[in-house]
Amino acid sequence: MTDVGDADSASPCLALDSGGTKVEAAIVSADGSLVRHKRVNVAEHTPDLFDAIVTLARRVLGDHEVNVVGVGCAGPMTRGGGTVSPLNIPSWREFPLRQSLRDALGLDAFVDGDARALALAEGQYGAARDVTSNLSMVVSTGVGGGIVLNGQLLDGESGNAGHVGHLTVVANGALCSCGAYGCLEAEASGWAIEARTGRPAREADQATRLRTGELVGRAVGMLSSVLDFRHGYVAGSVPSATVTISLPRQRRPRATRQSCPTRTTSRYCRRNSAGTDRSSVRRSWDGEV
Repeated sequence: MTDVGDADSASPCLALDSGGTKVEAAIVSADGSLVRHKRVNVAEHTPDLFDAIVTLARRVLGDHEVNVVGVGCAGPMTRGGGTVSPLNIPSWREFPLRQSLRDALGLDAFVDGDARALALAEGQYGAARDVTSNLSMVVSTGVGGGIVLNGQLLDGESGNAGHVGHLTVVANGALCSCGAYGCLEAEASGWAIEARTGRPAREADQATRLRTGELVGRAVGMLSSVLDFRHGYVAGSVPSATVTISLPRQRRPRATRQSCPTRTTSRYCRRNSAGTDRSSVRRSWDGEV
């Protein structure tokens, strides 16, 4: 597991956020401030994506002196990010991203899941600074998550723990890129909303927004029931577009609620605050906070 306070003594670094729609690069100071920031669109660089990332990184670096590059990348990946196989970047299958970046930039490189990196940042700089157990998730082109329990980022056996996008939220639902049916990613991600409605997520109607919020809440609720956390932080382009994303009140038979009294405690889904351009809304199972 990784301690969420490990960034206390970090020096400025080059940060890369690689997703299915865009890749962003920034110089990040020790206090989490963005010194310089640029992005490229993945669709414009499909055959030469890695070369485009290297060019982007060098543009952002300029004359800044850094010793390390930290990468948040969609998964799955091998432990430590030795190779990555993002489901939404088909050209990268067992791609040696960490070593390729080390060779191209001459910097030490560290790679982890994008939402797992968000969980660390949220605990260090954002809304989860005083929260010891929580879920951070990104709902964008895909859906990912990072789980912090008792102050430690949960790794799991392969290092991919927290992949909330592949919880089944709709029985016999839409086919997911992972091969299963009804995954949260196949029902509530940006690509899923566009496939379902014929329109991008930012143009979603009210019914789609409410459905997306219910499904996200369903997934977070299932994880909360198993792992006993009380706070969730949601980021990504879909939450900023579907502004009604919320955690709806859990409807349980009275006998179930009586036999499990701790489940009547309010739980909160809040906007992430580690990055100003990632937004969502704050709600609880029992109503708006």
